[in-house]
Amino acid sequence: MADLPLYLWALVLIGVIGIPATIAVGLFASTLRAGGNRRVAGRMAAGFGAVWAAWIILSAVLADGGAYRQSISQNRPWIGVAAGGALLAALFATAIPAIGTALRSPGALAWLTLPHTFRLVGAAFIIAMALGKLPAAFALPAGLGDIAVGITALFIARRLAGGDRTGAAWFNILGLLDLIVAVSIGFLAGLGPTRLLDVSPSTADIALLPLALIPTTAVPLAAAMHVTSLVRLRTAPVRAPHSPAVPA
Repeated sequence: MADLPLYLWALVLIGVIGIPATIAVGLFASTLRAGGNRRVAGRMAAGFGAVWAAWIILSAVLADGGAYRQSISQNRPWIGVAAGGALLAALFATAIPAIGTALRSPGALAWLTLPHTFRLVGAAFIIAMALGKLPAAFALPAGLGDIAVGITALFIARRLAGGDRTGAAWFNILGLLDLIVAVSIGFLAGLGPTRLLDVSPSTADIALLPLALIPTTAVPLAAAMHVTSLVRLRTAPVRAPHSPAVPA
């Protein structure tokens, strides 16, 4: 467990919990808009929320037990395995008929974008850097990139809710690129024989609580939303503008 102040724990948990919570609300609203009843919508939203909450808890237990901890002498890929597995699970979930129907509903693209506002908590990386826990080579691009995505997400979501797709594709492409860059630098500046960025400190604290929850639970959901949104933007018909479905 990294020696970090309680306010940084709170900031990380806001993002880690806020993203799936907003997705659950979006699934509920999108299911209703697709013609489903409130009971079905409630069950699907609650089911998703329960499954992801269980994963957050399990990942926290694994991190606390040292499962993700890096080693100087050997490569330990388990944090990557956890993140990759969570990403695949999130993408496969979109193939579930009920979820697929919700994602094809009017307004679904806006609800897929809104959770990215919680990426503002990427500020946690910059704070951890200021505390001497993370290198600037990682914290600045990862943190500033997430903050930029978080600020932009609300505006893009409001546009999408009104039927305007302007900038949506670029938002998702650049948001996905931000995640790829952050993950790549985090890996290259970590401990182990394959370390290519010799910076001090390393990114070893990313594998410890509370920061470990970001790459294992928040990043997979964010990446899955970007991929799903890009697919929907490519295949969904353009809707005529109407009153925004996303709260002001």
